[in-house]
Amino acid sequence: MWQPSPSYPDPAVQVLQPSFEKYRIALAAVERLATGFRFTEGPVWFGDGRYLLFSDIPNNRIMKLEEETGAVTVFRKPSDFTNGNTRDRQGRLVSCEHGTRRVTRTEYDGRITVLADSFDGKPLNAPNDVVVKSDGSVWFTDPPFGISGDYEGHRAEPQLPTNLYRIDPDSGKLTVATGDMLSPNGLAFSPDESRLYVVQSRAKPHRNIVAYDVVDGVELANPRVLIDCGPGIPDGLRCDEDGNLWCGWGMGSPELDGVMVFSPQGERIGRIALPERCANLCFGGRQRNRLFMAGSQSLYALYVNTRGAV
Repeated sequence: MWQPSPSYPDPAVQVLQPSFEKYRIALAAVERLATGFRFTEGPVWFGDGRYLLFSDIPNNRIMKLEEETGAVTVFRKPSDFTNGNTRDRQGRLVSCEHGTRRVTRTEYDGRITVLADSFDGKPLNAPNDVVVKSDGSVWFTDPPFGISGDYEGHRAEPQLPTNLYRIDPDSGKLTVATGDMLSPNGLAFSPDESRLYVVQSRAKPHRNIVAYDVVDGVELANPRVLIDCGPGIPDGLRCDEDGNLWCGWGMGSPELDGVMVFSPQGERIGRIALPERCANLCFGGRQRNRLFMAGSQSLYALYVNTRGAV
């Protein structure tokens, strides 16, 4: 059971290397903003409306948290078992749907536009997580997790490899950015977009985080394991303005649950301990300095002394 920290600094915010000390705010503590969900994912911040959207996958809904009041309401139900969410460069919601096995965009008037649902004439597996690059291209991962059963989607046999895809912003053409990963999961660009970081969920002997060089803005090259996760289970990740990786972590054992923070070189520098696995996270708030963390059944937040990369 989570309990608020009785004193500052919050011991849940752990400095593993001196370089992380400057990112910890001594008078800020981990807050549990809401609970009672089945499995939360895909947090995305809407600064113009001062609210956060996040997925509650098994309950087939997207939730909305109002920052000003703390009120939590249903934004969309059914959500077609939406998992990952982000915003495009026009501020529209882009979502990965397990139930329909597609990537969609929500238009300003609420209409749903399908960005991708098949490749080479075959249905996608279960789009998982998604990011939008500054040129408007949409990049998403397509592991089979959402069709492995009926809890987070609809059970089906995968017909495609577990690719990472790119959607061209002008033509809408879908291409394979890389097909050499074992179930790619969370992904994030470095602040200058010269790197793409991707969680490889079924790598052996350990899950890992792979760094790719982004060539001419459209191709991936020089894959290398940046982080060997050992017994840890990573999921979603985001970069801050200094290029550090903040990674949802856990489910292997309670002492690993929470968020792990790595330097751009892959050094483990900090940790935020939570009583539940953190599946995904994002930066939000007025200054993008509030870290929202989607735990298994709860939503948490922590103010930090850095800002999320734009």
